[in-house]
Amino acid sequence: MKILIIEDEPSIADGLKFNFEQEGYETRVVNDGPSALGLLLDGPFLFDLIVLDLMLPGMSGYEICKEIRGFSENIPIMVLSARSSSEDKAHAFDCGADQYVTKPFDLNEVLSRVRNLFKWRKPDSSDSNQAPPQTVDVYQFDDVMVDCPKFQVTVKGELFTLTTMEVQLLRYFLENQGIVLSRSRIMENVWGQSAEITTRTIDNFVMRLRRIIEPDSSKPRYILSVRGTGYKFIKVQAP
Repeated sequence: MKILIIEDEPSIADGLKFNFEQEGYETRVVNDGPSALGLLLDGPFLFDLIVLDLMLPGMSGYEICKEIRGFSENIPIMVLSARSSSEDKAHAFDCGADQYVTKPFDLNEVLSRVRNLFKWRKPDSSDSNQAPPQTVDVYQFDDVMVDCPKFQVTVKGELFTLTTMEVQLLRYFLENQGIVLSRSRIMENVWGQSAEITTRTIDNFVMRLRRIIEPDSSKPRYILSVRGTGYKFIKVQAP
């Protein structure tokens, strides 16, 4: 597995590189935004994970995140940033980040989140040496087909590609259909107990999923809101 570290603080970049390599990962460090983006545009499938700072020379991490999502929905992006406000976190998730960890960070937590993202990583077509998934998790309801291993949703023949966290959230709903899920429960089971997210982040991810799978996202029939609690997923709504 190959990790691209985009970080302009040498001590942090070197520390991450050392510890990732101790875990057996290949790493590369880039310390400014334009160089990182150029590297990714030249070889979008060279890396299996991106660790991204937000405050970078030449281009912000937010901009990089949006640019990456323009050509790849499934490269996992983990933000490491000193910015800790809920607005900063929500903006990063809106730009396409999958995980958000604030600085100073606990190294064991970062390593755990890296392992979790790799567990969900979608294999690239160029990954000929990677073993195929042991199971095929495909769900179908009405005109919607969800292929979790491929990170794809097909709605009435139209194909959509999901990000890492979008497919995790949708799969969690599918595995718990008919159950009222509180936002805190969703946070713990999809992002992790100590995840740097807010309830607004979950609502934004739900809104994005609704835009894909719902016939009318303003009148959802699959992902239902439960006032004061969270959400409930049902495959078919009784007329």
